Parts: sequence; structure tokens; C-alpha cells
Amino acid sequence: MKASATTEYPMFTPQPLWAEQDPADWWTATVTSIQQVLDEGNVEPGQVASVGLTGQMHGPVLLDAHGGVLRPCITWNDQRIADQCTAITQKVGADKALQLTGNPVLPGFTAPKIAWVREHEPEVYRRIAKVLLPKDYVAIA
Repeated sequence: MKASATTEYPMFTPQPLWAEQDPADWWTATVTSIQQVLDEGNVEPGQVASVGLTGQMHGPVLLDAHGGVLRPCITWNDQRIADQCTAITQKVGADKALQLTGNPVLPGFTAPKIAWVREHEPEVYRRIAKVLLPKDYVAIA
């Protein structure tokens, strides 16, 4: 390995049990880290044959029809959505949810977070055109 880089970015906790991040911070960190690797590794961009991407999942990046981010991402570790998990489980049935998804409906997953936005931020929910996971947002940004 010629070089590696890590760039930190903030986690926001606007209320207890809430955890959000700004997708713009991910992109800025990505660009900063790539530039550091190119500089430290003394590598010209044209010499790069491929780039691998991994990242967090289970956080909805909500985009409008123009690809703009509608709100900060509610990350995988956010715990505000217990009521939505309960409601989905009651509506679908615990056994059916497990059969369909292979998991119980848990706060770490994306669907209950979207349900929370629908309930608590209906003006944002109405504008959603696309939902991406964090790693996928970085891949297309």
C-alpha cells in the first residue's frame, strides 16, 4: 500500500437518542482523503485503476427530484424510532416481518426511519424522490 488517509466528520445528536450526519460531510471527507492519498503516495490521478468503496448502511439519505439532500441522514445507531418499529411489527406481524426480511423490525434499519420522517416531517416526506444508503450516496455524489 502506498498511502492511506482518514478524515473525521461530526455526528450530530440534536436530542437524546438521536444520531444524524450531514451527507455533505461524507463527500468532503471522501475528497479530502483521496487528495491526501494521492499526495502522500505520490500518485497521479491517471495512475489509479480502481477505487473500492465501503461504508455505513441503514441510514436513509433522502433526495428530492433534483438529487438534493432533504435532511441530515438518520444514522444506523439512532434510537428515536421505537414507536415506528412497534407499529410496523403490529401491522405486518412479527412472524411475517421475520419471514420477509430475515430480521425483526429494529431501530437500526432504514424503513422505520422513513416511517419516522413520514410522521414527524411530512413536508420532507412529500418531497422524497429517492432514498439511498450512505455508501451509495457517496458513490454517486
